[in-house]
Amino acid sequence: MDISQRNNDSTQPMARPAQPAQTAQPKFERAANFSSNNNNRQAPNAMMGSKRMIMCCVLVIVAIIILLCAGMWAHRAFFSAEGAINTGEFQAVFLTNGQVYFGKVSNVDNGYVKLTEIYYLQVQQQVQPSSSSSSSSNSQQPQVSLTKLGNELHGPEDSMYVARDQVLFWENLKTSGKVATAIKQYEQQNNK
Repeated sequence: MDISQRNNDSTQPMARPAQPAQTAQPKFERAANFSSNNNNRQAPNAMMGSKRMIMCCVLVIVAIIILLCAGMWAHRAFFSAEGAINTGEFQAVFLTNGQVYFGKVSNVDNGYVKLTEIYYLQVQQQVQPSSSSSSSSNSQQPQVSLTKLGNELHGPEDSMYVARDQVLFWENLKTSGKVATAIKQYEQQNNK
């Protein structure tokens, strides 16, 4: 084979023209640049994700606190003793010793019940029976009157704290009842 023919052979590929020189970077540097570019793109997304997560946690905690507060309020309003008290009206408070007080109940807690504007029933009996007849003394009923607290010898103030364990129960009084009517009459007579 002739060398001169070989150079003139058209089947051989032609030499490529020279290309501008590129700075050669090792493969690991290019990979590092590629990954750092991706990290720069992903960093804002990762930060947004963590901010969203924190915001969701805060919202859940706030929602739980609101629900707990609402539950405590509802329990107190519907299931506690104060929720059962008609604060605009008088109540009858029955004690374990048989005594009954009428007034306005407030500040009911585990220890005490506060009672204000207090009245109680006073039974007035004759000390000595009348001499007219023994049968008539059996038919006489003792007189019961409503007495305002504070007119006693020791002069107490018009508020009373009763130990909760001494209270059997209390009832809201109707404004049309005999006790509420007697209290209104007393207040009108004494310009209260």
